[in-house]
Amino acid sequence: MTWNHTRGVLPMVATAQRFEELHPNVRITWEKRSLQAFADEPIDALAARFDLLVIDHPWAGFAARSGVIVPLEEWLPAEFLADQERQSVGRSHESYRSDGKQVALAIDAATPVASARGDLFAAAGLEVPDSWAALVALAAHGRVAVPSIPQDTLMNFYMLCSTLGEDVCTTPDEVVTADTGLEALRMLRELSTHLAPWCFDANPIRVYEQMTQTDDAWYCPFAYGYANYARVGYARRILTFMDTVRLGDHGRLRTTLGGTGLAISASSPHKALAAEYARYVASPEMQAGYYVDMGGQPGHRTAWVSDRVNELTAGYFANTLPTLERAYLRPRYDGHMYFQDRAGAPIREYLMHGGDEAQLLRELNELYRASLAVTSAGA
Repeated sequence: MTWNHTRGVLPMVATAQRFEELHPNVRITWEKRSLQAFADEPIDALAARFDLLVIDHPWAGFAARSGVIVPLEEWLPAEFLADQERQSVGRSHESYRSDGKQVALAIDAATPVASARGDLFAAAGLEVPDSWAALVALAAHGRVAVPSIPQDTLMNFYMLCSTLGEDVCTTPDEVVTADTGLEALRMLRELSTHLAPWCFDANPIRVYEQMTQTDDAWYCPFAYGYANYARVGYARRILTFMDTVRLGDHGRLRTTLGGTGLAISASSPHKALAAEYARYVASPEMQAGYYVDMGGQPGHRTAWVSDRVNELTAGYFANTLPTLERAYLRPRYDGHMYFQDRAGAPIREYLMHGGDEAQLLRELNELYRASLAVTSAGA
């Protein structure tokens, strides 16, 4: 089971086809789910039905504690896993490790990055924003789009808290201190007042489609990057991807790590074969070659620094590697999905309509404390 975008489906189908050609008695059939279901759908239900799963790393804590995903140390050579760690893009490999168990291979790396319609900026004789103030000024002219569904809104809140100097969910009492939380919320609200209404129903894919298929939005300051939209022929216009804007003395925005990992179900009767295929997909040769050729966004550093790969994608990987390297690794404790599934909606409501930031922060703290009592055992 994977997710239904070119980046999520095509490289898995293509690698499975080639693996079958090399192993004539093997059949691997990939199915797909929506991007939202990818983030939300419990992996225990999926693991009961599928041998191989492409998963989101916030599920790592649940996967490790529940035992529905196999620890890869039991099925892959130590030297291979060590290479995966050494060649990780930022903390991608680490993001799938919990309770001393590696529950997935980081076959795909991503974090929110900035993107622009370079042709429109050039035609207008304007510079792409490089500061938060310049971003807000451009947004006031209606040229900025930000994915603002609950999931992305929460990730943007994490981003600003981390950039301001405080990571979230590090104490048992509150998501973040009031000073940092209120500042982050107010900054997001100021920017959001300038966004078109459609942004609040848009995930990154919709934003990129809007930017490439129309000339309405010129710039996106932070959305999970998709190298596909930097490739000639993929869309009506290509996007130029780059690092994020600066936030005063805090430096460039520290966005919230994403990406995907390839995991093996504990209920699979074909674990050894599944592990062989997972190793095949995550190998540096595949990641910097066929995988990216088929529309994938690799998780192995070899691909990100490859001249050939960067030529294919108008420099996407080289331009955004610094953003990936400093990206914030969000919480992955066992019950965090309870918080993640519920905290974005009230923030989105506030961004759309305003309200009491202090009350909103109290609500987030209540959800957070409740999530700490949620475990894979259902306690």
